[in-house]
Parts: sequence; structure tokens; C-alpha cells
Amino acid sequence: MRAELAELWRYRELLWSVVLRELRIRYKNSYLGFFWSILNPLVTVLVMTLVFKYVMGQSVKNYSAYILAAYLPYMFFQLSLMDASQSILGQITLLKKIYFPREILPIGSVLANFIHFLLAMVVFFVYLFVVWLLNPGDNPFRATVFLLPIFVIMQLSLTLGLALFISALNTFFEDVKYMVSVGLYLLFFLSPIVYFSEQVYHASGIDDRWRGFIYDLYLLNPIAMLMTGYRKVMLDPQEVTMTSAAGAKTYQYLPLDWSMVAVSALICFGMLVFGYWVFNRKKWQFVERP
Repeated sequence: MRAELAELWRYRELLWSVVLRELRIRYKNSYLGFFWSILNPLVTVLVMTLVFKYVMGQSVKNYSAYILAAYLPYMFFQLSLMDASQSILGQITLLKKIYFPREILPIGSVLANFIHFLLAMVVFFVYLFVVWLLNPGDNPFRATVFLLPIFVIMQLSLTLGLALFISALNTFFEDVKYMVSVGLYLLFFLSPIVYFSEQVYHASGIDDRWRGFIYDLYLLNPIAMLMTGYRKVMLDPQEVTMTSAAGAKTYQYLPLDWSMVAVSALICFGMLVFGYWVFNRKKWQFVERP
């Protein structure tokens, strides 16, 4: 693997060219360019806020910020995997004619989406600043925001590992991209994006004796842990109100469990190594695909 990494470094200029090509193609002949990539999540979050806050009675203050804090990272994850799944197949003719490190294609897809994610996060912080200007007594920023790079690096590692793994398998079994699409749809609801992780912990159907254990199992999903981490390091803690047959009850926020963050980090970096290992085992067979 060390030799493959050294070769990838020698072709770093080609990798950057692939990233720029991905960015240019996405917004070719588009007047708004990058803003199309932020418009979709903004409209989606607006609709979610209207439904969950004003129709279903979610009482969390500045609810849209909490959705965006998790939704933007998830969109980066989702778009990266969907783009990477087709990255090898889309260039299979080129691979049969020219030699270059095959991993450049899925990595380029992920990095192009990563640039969009970083720009979207800039827009998100501008949004928080506007909220603060409109409500000076309600400061949306937290001192722990300096911990944000930890979760960004973890997610980038997980996404790269899965992208390499999925792109390699999808080259031979095109059912993989459909399985990934279904899996991402289910993962959206299995992660705290439109709800809070505290609602999982305090769910009425869980016996108190098993509550902590089940919550830890839930956080073993690295995306659930990452989305929880993004919210807790960027935004102020909020009380969560849950309604059951016994009536409404308010719960305090749960502090970030750094031991589970460490477990998730191991999973993320382990997936990066495993995905790259699988890709390197399969990449010389790509040109044999009929």
C-alpha cells in the first residue's frame, strides 16, 4: 500500500485536474454555479422546519440550524458515494487506453464534493452570523467549534474508504449502486438528522436497564456519531421535548461521549485502509471487464 500511496502522490497534479474537471462539468452552462448545490439543501431544510416545527410541534429554538448542521455533512456523504460508485465505469474506455492510478477517479469525485461541502459550511456559518445579528441576545456560536476539524477528517476518511470500496465492486456488479442508493436512504433515517440523538436515548419503548447499551449501539453507526458530533460542537445544547401517551416531557441534552467518538474514529480510519486495500486488489482487473 505504501507504493500505491507514493505513486498517487506523484500523480497529484492529475488528481487535482480531475477534481477541477468534476467541478466544471457539474456547473457547465449554469449561471448560478455553486449556489445550486446549496439551494437544494436550504429549500429542503426550510420544508423540514415548517413540517417538524410548525406542523408537528417541535419546540427547539432555531430548529433549522440544527437540521443544517447534520444535513449538509450527510449530503456530502451521500453525493460522494453516488458519484464515486460510477467513477470507474464512466471512464472504463479511458482506463483501457491510458495508464494512471485508478484510485484517482473515485478520490477525485469525493474531493470535488468535499470542496462543495466546505463552501456550504461557510454559507452555514454566515447563516448563523445573520441569526446572531437578528437576535443579539441569542449567540449561536460555541467555543467548541474549534473541534470541528476532528469530525470533518473522520467523515472524509470514512467517505474515501467507502468510495474506493464501492467503486471497485460496482465495476463488476452494477447492482451495487442500487444497493448503495437504498442504503443511503435508510441511513438518513437511522441517523440524527431530522431528529436529535437525545430522542433515541429517551425513547419510551426502551427499558431503562438497556437504555445506555442501546444508545451506544446506535452510536456505533459512524454516521450517527458524526452527525451528533457536528451538532454538539457547533451549536448550543438544547432541551428536547418528547410527547407520549403520558404527555409531553422535556429532557436535557446529552454531553458528547468522547469514548464513542474514539470508537467511530477507529471505524472511519479502518474503513479507509480496508477500502483502499480492496480497491488495490481489484483495480488491475478493471480493464478485463467486457
